[in-house]
Amino acid sequence: MRRLARLFILPLLLSNAPRLLSQTASPPRDHPCAHDPVYRKLDFWLGHWDVFDVQDGSKGGENFIEKILDGCALVENWHELDPRGADGKSLFYYQPATRQWKQVWVTAMGPIKEKKLVEEMKDGGLRFQGEIPKPDGTSYLDRTTLTPLTGERVRQVIEISRDGGKTWQVTFDAEYRRPKKP
Repeated sequence: MRRLARLFILPLLLSNAPRLLSQTASPPRDHPCAHDPVYRKLDFWLGHWDVFDVQDGSKGGENFIEKILDGCALVENWHELDPRGADGKSLFYYQPATRQWKQVWVTAMGPIKEKKLVEEMKDGGLRFQGEIPKPDGTSYLDRTTLTPLTGERVRQVIEISRDGGKTWQVTFDAEYRRPKKP
């Protein structure tokens, strides 16, 4: 019976493959996200980056930020150079119903961070903030500020607050630089 089912289903799938592939592989050519300025807020951060610690100048990682889903979202692909560190990915997306940019950060080691855009600076910088829950049921605030700099550079500062935002501790302060071309 199984063999009979395979003999029937396989030709059916193969005969419909071109139609199915054309429906899923061809995105709309003129998607609204490609033209709406709200979806361009993070364009300054797109591309390949070498990431350097602001304090000591050492290279700590590499990052590749790309638009996906017809320009409606961005994916950050972080690679930590320290073998004890963790690679990670962020999904940045705009939620039209709330008119809010959001970020979800995931690593194989955790934690998972969820933040929303809370501030747009005059210099073009953007600040995302959220709460990180701890296993004991408490949480702390976590915020990321991305600031475009001159000369194809971006600064990223990540801070945490354990007192509800009264004080902030920097946990990551880095300058993103475009890799030098050979």
